[in-house]
Amino acid sequence: MQAEPRKSLVGEEYEVEIGPVAHGGHCIARTSEGQVLFVRHALPGERVVAQVTEGEEGARFLRADAVRVLDASKDRIDAPCPFAGPGRCGGCDWQHAKPGAQRRLKGEVVAEQLQHLAGLTPEEAGWDGTVMPAEGDKVPAGQVPAWRTRVQYAVTADGRAGLRRHRSHEVEPIDHCMIAAEGVSELGIEKRDWTGMDSVEAIAATGSQDRQVVLTPKPGARLPLVELDRPVSVMRIDERSGQLHRVHGRPFVRERADGRTHRVAGGGFWQVHPQAADTLVTAVMQGLLPRKGDMALDLYCGVGLFAGALADRVGEAGAVLGIESGKRAVEDARHNLAEFPRVRIEQGKVESVLPRTGIDEVDLIVLDPPRAGAGRKTVGHLSSLGARRIAYVACDPAALARDLAYFRDGGYRVRTLRVFDLFPMTSHMECVAILEPVAKGR
Repeated sequence: MQAEPRKSLVGEEYEVEIGPVAHGGHCIARTSEGQVLFVRHALPGERVVAQVTEGEEGARFLRADAVRVLDASKDRIDAPCPFAGPGRCGGCDWQHAKPGAQRRLKGEVVAEQLQHLAGLTPEEAGWDGTVMPAEGDKVPAGQVPAWRTRVQYAVTADGRAGLRRHRSHEVEPIDHCMIAAEGVSELGIEKRDWTGMDSVEAIAATGSQDRQVVLTPKPGARLPLVELDRPVSVMRIDERSGQLHRVHGRPFVRERADGRTHRVAGGGFWQVHPQAADTLVTAVMQGLLPRKGDMALDLYCGVGLFAGALADRVGEAGAVLGIESGKRAVEDARHNLAEFPRVRIEQGKVESVLPRTGIDEVDLIVLDPPRAGAGRKTVGHLSSLGARRIAYVACDPAALARDLAYFRDGGYRVRTLRVFDLFPMTSHMECVAILEPVAKGR
């Protein structure tokens, strides 16, 4: 006999006290029956009316939006963006919070994940609990930092550019994204008709005037004539194969960081905040303190940002091996690092390629894994290589904490942790953990 379908609670409203912040841009509350609510557009300590957006009777938890604020936090402000709020654009999480409060909330998330998943206090992680803003991101009240150098616009059925609503395929049409960098905004994407396109990605390089648009057409649609307010190169993603094709101009943009220019091919990964690449390179190099002649690994190396920084510092007597799974990124990395004869870039997954290299000892390791983290097996392998120091760059504090626990099992402790707010108005942050071997006898 089939069980009766559970009743949907979408649209139900609950008056609740908002508890602590949780990983993912929401706060925790409970209904009078004890059911957990993950509430967006709220702040800790507030009393709100929360309207359920996802969930059913008997579910382990419900998702909800704070649709009315009955008792506001002192950290609450009116969202500067007209497209932010319940049921609207999902691109930002904390438009309703003061900038300092946003950073405190992010710090609380990192601390909770470290404690919950790695059993570490901030002190044990060598972290003072602060989340540092990027240079230039402190702006007057009512303004927001315009930092996002890559914006992927979704397109409505009638050809308007917009951004997706939270956890939805629905598109919120916009006429301006406040967090978009000036180089993106000046293209005028939102003013154009994009009928037939599924998405339009706009890229504004840092340190050069390169601008690029990457179009993903709907099946069978013809490409529009792209006439924007600034010169751009145009790329197209084939809707069947997913392959990238050049339509007009250069197939790459040139990004500047650590005093060097990096080629990044159509839509390839590069840090989105204009200060992020330099900020992270500085933090990693200050933590590792490379020496002439060191042998170093750069894992998940992308287009070679950290590999190039390491190569500069270990000199001709040193060597750097980079490993990256993306074919285009590997081609870019080999181009970007061609001046360094002692740098080698291998293509493939780290867990497959690294064991095949035969390397059994290194001095330094940098890893910047995807959101899921490196995982127990890879961390175990890295722990066996005897590195003097390891720099772990993480965009997800949960994955970082899990992997730090694996490193502890492998004989490494966290020496320092630094956290940077490189995604203002969102729930995201970047962490740089520096690890070193536990001294024998400790």
